Amino acid sequence: MDLKVGIIGFGLRASLHRYLQRPNEGSVVSIVCDTSERGRQDAAEALPDAVVTGDLQELLDFELDAVLVLTPDYTHRDVVVRTLKAGIPTFVEKPLDITLEAADEILDTARRTGTRLYVGHNMRHMPVIRQMKQLIDSGTIGEVKAVWCRHFVGNGGDYYFKDWHAQQRYANTLLLQKGAHDIDVIHWLAGGYSTQVSGVGALAVYGDVTDRRDNSDLRMRDWFSLSNWPPAKQTQLNPELDVEDLSMVQMKLDNGVLASYQQCHFTPDYWRNYTVIGSAGRLENFGDGPGDFIHVWNTRSTHGFAEPDLKVEVNGDDEGHGGADPNLIAEFLRFAREGGATDTSPVAARAAVAVGDYGARSMRAEGEALQIPALDGQLAEYFAANQQAAAVS
Repeated sequence: MDLKVGIIGFGLRASLHRYLQRPNEGSVVSIVCDTSERGRQDAAEALPDAVVTGDLQELLDFELDAVLVLTPDYTHRDVVVRTLKAGIPTFVEKPLDITLEAADEILDTARRTGTRLYVGHNMRHMPVIRQMKQLIDSGTIGEVKAVWCRHFVGNGGDYYFKDWHAQQRYANTLLLQKGAHDIDVIHWLAGGYSTQVSGVGALAVYGDVTDRRDNSDLRMRDWFSLSNWPPAKQTQLNPELDVEDLSMVQMKLDNGVLASYQQCHFTPDYWRNYTVIGSAGRLENFGDGPGDFIHVWNTRSTHGFAEPDLKVEVNGDDEGHGGADPNLIAEFLRFAREGGATDTSPVAARAAVAVGDYGARSMRAEGEALQIPALDGQLAEYFAANQQAAAVS
């Protein structure tokens, strides 16, 4: 029997609906809730057989087997707490929320209600990441000692500086909305979670752009254009704009690994580069899509650049982040139906929020090193058991 699935928020990530709407193949979208008229119109066009509403309570009262929360980041806690209390297995798009306190409240609600919680960190299903993880776990470079990630966000101006993402009060920091993916991957590749962070950042370019517009009546596909170049020539940026467009965070992990993450929103190119250094070699990806390569070095070179000892071609296809999105949804639907272990992790999602949130606090406090509060022991135990313990009243 098909799972009856609801969607809350029909914006950019609503494209996931095409992996959910599979009548007689496992799932159907039964109801969509969006508070905006534009969102409801888009939902009605994309899913003509689904109920479309602007009333969240109507969705919560619907007999659903699962729900996807795809609303703006700053609303996640308020919405997810309600879906969990309603007993609906819940997928929430990353980041879990925009503060560590809100993320912990979501985890605590999941434990208390016993309702299954899944966080949409789709990069754990991206071929390039899974292939690097396999190389590391097989001992190809020895024991991981350092992970560096450089993220060149070539579309940053169009993606994040023309709507609510541009404001700290809604996004907190783009270390979350954009960086939570990479921070989660750093932790996964390194096999640990950050305990200390320090950061620096600046609003280096877009703050000087004077062409501004309230774009609340538009969607990104309405304004996106590759002709918005160079960055200083961007147009129609959000009237209020105070998030950093250049950020760097350093991390100490609980297993001794050191890591760094650098993010720039005004580069000409758009891709992410990971370097993982182990006790017996290093690996690095050159490109992050199908047909690109991961290079591995294990032989000592006397000087200069050396050809890698191993080149691994990145797998995948052009379907949703190299095939990650359909696999992500398939894992969630299996989890909603059966429970059990998953490649994504609510605790890991919390750890990514912690680095983003505290990294931003450090950036705004002249780079002060900050300790990340440890996860409550009961929550750690509950999620380590794959959310199978009894609910707590």
